[in-house]
Amino acid sequence: MNSFLLLFFIRKYVSMKKYFWSGILFFFFGISFAQEVIEPVTNTVKTAADVSVGAQQFNLYLSLLQGKNVAIVANQTSVIGKINTADSLISLGVSLKKIFSPEHGFRGNKDAGENFNNSKDKKTGLNVVSLYGDHFKPSAEDLKNIDVVVYDLQDVGVRFYTYISTLHYVMEACAENHVKLIVLDRPNPNGYFVDGPVLDIKYKSFVGLDPVPIVYGMTAAEYAQMLNGEGWLPNAEKCDLTCIKVKNYSHNDWYQLPVKPSPNLPNMAAVYLYPSLALFEGTVISVARGTDFPFQAIGNPEIKDAPFSFTPKSIDGESKDPPFENQKCTGYDLRNFGEVFMKNYQKMYLYWIEGMYKTYPDKKNFFNSYFNSLAGNDVLKEQIIKGMSEDDIRKTWQPALTIFKQIRKKYLLYPDFTN
Repeated sequence: MNSFLLLFFIRKYVSMKKYFWSGILFFFFGISFAQEVIEPVTNTVKTAADVSVGAQQFNLYLSLLQGKNVAIVANQTSVIGKINTADSLISLGVSLKKIFSPEHGFRGNKDAGENFNNSKDKKTGLNVVSLYGDHFKPSAEDLKNIDVVVYDLQDVGVRFYTYISTLHYVMEACAENHVKLIVLDRPNPNGYFVDGPVLDIKYKSFVGLDPVPIVYGMTAAEYAQMLNGEGWLPNAEKCDLTCIKVKNYSHNDWYQLPVKPSPNLPNMAAVYLYPSLALFEGTVISVARGTDFPFQAIGNPEIKDAPFSFTPKSIDGESKDPPFENQKCTGYDLRNFGEVFMKNYQKMYLYWIEGMYKTYPDKKNFFNSYFNSLAGNDVLKEQIIKGMSEDDIRKTWQPALTIFKQIRKKYLLYPDFTN
């Protein structure tokens, strides 16, 4: 067995009796057996049929839109059943004037990091204003003659997943231009824990605007209340904010997304793995963009002694020119690990990045300049290079995490997790 694989299980689980044997058995026998031996966590699995998202509750917000000129921040996740919220509002007589689109586009077919221009939506005929690339924040001209902005995006609860950065900038623009904002809330599939380093503001960027950890355990509406309440908008301005809560949701739930939130998070395994694996985008390691299982495997052409391989290809609407396109990457298949272990672990998992750093032959060039932006500091990279254990790295997060958790509790709209 490769020594890196042993690192995954033996080094970690010796100190975690309830997971030790399940981890070993998971590796040898696969997911079906592991499901029986991993100690269950008491979270409730919920689907879209079990909750009523904010957008569904017309009785709570339609009156706020009547007689107003309205814009909406939306994409392919902004659905009521199978109908886009924008289409629903138009059918109900709302005067919808324009659509603001986040990263990945209004129809969700743009690759991560792909710039796209303003356009016109073929179905509605409305102008679609891109809030990505050179235009993260609505301008005064964009908001001219707009009375209310509706925000309805499905977040995944991870700081560098840019929908909360879009929320931040929309709140800034609404505050500056005296436009009301209504957040139609949705559950957070990673909302059942808080973990990771809190952002050092020196590393503020579109993949991290606010002093929050990588996994912040809040819905978009809770996050918006925090931005207002903590004075994190410029000059501590306050946005005129109304939040429409989700019915029958708590932070103790495992919410299963009905629509993939972006092209490269196609299933729940990817969503659960994303907080840990996205850090690899600041390294030479591929996260399997350009395959059928993005964010569910890791590899690189220079790694030789590993049991799995994949060859990234360019996929329209998902991964244009992915790293190591048409090159065989050798590494590790983490799909089953994501479905079972990560959901139960309820923390970020650093052993993969620590192990890949030790395995990769050219350590000098393992990290790239993007890593510190993703980590939100210049400390984590140095900790990995020095060979600090995950437990010791976690101890350095705790003071800032403790402060954040106290802040977070002030703005929760739903029962908190109990783990």
